[in-house]
Amino acid sequence: MGIRHGFGLWLQPITQAQGWTRENFAFALAVQNFAWGLFGIFAGMAADRYGAFKVLLVGAVAYALGLVGMATTTTPLLFALTAGVLIGAAQAGTTYAIIYGVIGRQIPAERRSWAMGVAAAAGSFGQFLMVPVEGWLITGFGWQQALLILGASALLIIPLAVFLREPGFGGSGATSIHREQTIGHALREAFRYRSFQLLMVGYFVCGFQVVFIGVHMPSYLKDQGLAPQVASYALALIGLFNVVGTYAAGALGQRMAKRHILAFIYLARSVVIALFLAAPLTPTSVYVFSAIMGVLWLSTVPPTNAVVAQIFGVAHLSMLGGFVFFSHQIGSFMGVWLGGLLYDQTGSYDIVWYISIALGVLAALVNLPVRESAIERGPQRVEAMA
Repeated sequence: MGIRHGFGLWLQPITQAQGWTRENFAFALAVQNFAWGLFGIFAGMAADRYGAFKVLLVGAVAYALGLVGMATTTTPLLFALTAGVLIGAAQAGTTYAIIYGVIGRQIPAERRSWAMGVAAAAGSFGQFLMVPVEGWLITGFGWQQALLILGASALLIIPLAVFLREPGFGGSGATSIHREQTIGHALREAFRYRSFQLLMVGYFVCGFQVVFIGVHMPSYLKDQGLAPQVASYALALIGLFNVVGTYAAGALGQRMAKRHILAFIYLARSVVIALFLAAPLTPTSVYVFSAIMGVLWLSTVPPTNAVVAQIFGVAHLSMLGGFVFFSHQIGSFMGVWLGGLLYDQTGSYDIVWYISIALGVLAALVNLPVRESAIERGPQRVEAMA
């Protein structure tokens, strides 16, 4: 997770070196986010069936190859295939849907939201640690060598994943996890359920906001005349304070209605963005914005995934989490691509900032009616499928 959060630092070095537009770069990152969501569905199915380790192994190799390709390709199309499709598929096999499936299957329900918050906080600490490192690598070694170094570091996922143990997954792929539903039945049930639909809408907004900010804010700040290190520090602050935010959201999810936590997060994001745009732009205002936005950054992840597990159970959690996350990544695609497209057309990011504010209000409203109780299965299930 730490590696991917620094990709915005490469926007200007790569576009300037290759003679590309910002839309060329933004489109590849948009494809990456879409591919992450799409492949996440199938990675989740594989993890539910065969266990997380095999999926993490394939994902780590794909991540390394994608970063090498990102460093060596010379056309926008190849860049979209490597930085976009390949790295997106790699992220699908190494991040939330896979890890949360493990947590959901092994952690008791009364501690599940907290545990998911801890896992999300670990990813956030990766952002805090890696973004300044990536900025230093670009400065010290050049943007191409920096990507090659990151490609080698991505392979560290493999030895770490060796220590991940999941009782019930054998070498043959058979599991001892009891499943009352087929994959098709689980999908039909989820997509007919109103609360699942609302969670997907909210997650779309989450993806739109965070990926637009993560990719385009470094260039936005440079366009406004701020020093390059301000952007690196800003992204690092987002990661640092997101450790607090994700852990707090997971812990509060054990005590409060998760729909209220989600509604607050989305509304607070809109308020913070509006105040950031209204205030004079200085390094101090950027750091304050980054710290507060960091608390809200990925704090939607633990309560959203915990609600899915709470409603539908854990047998197909990685797959259902993958579908919800796919909605997040469609939003990510739109946020990062529109950022580049509208900048090239208007010379400004203002329109996309305003869209982000409006979408945050929408997401707050749609999360309020979410029903968190376990779905009723059997003859009485129909009335729950509103």
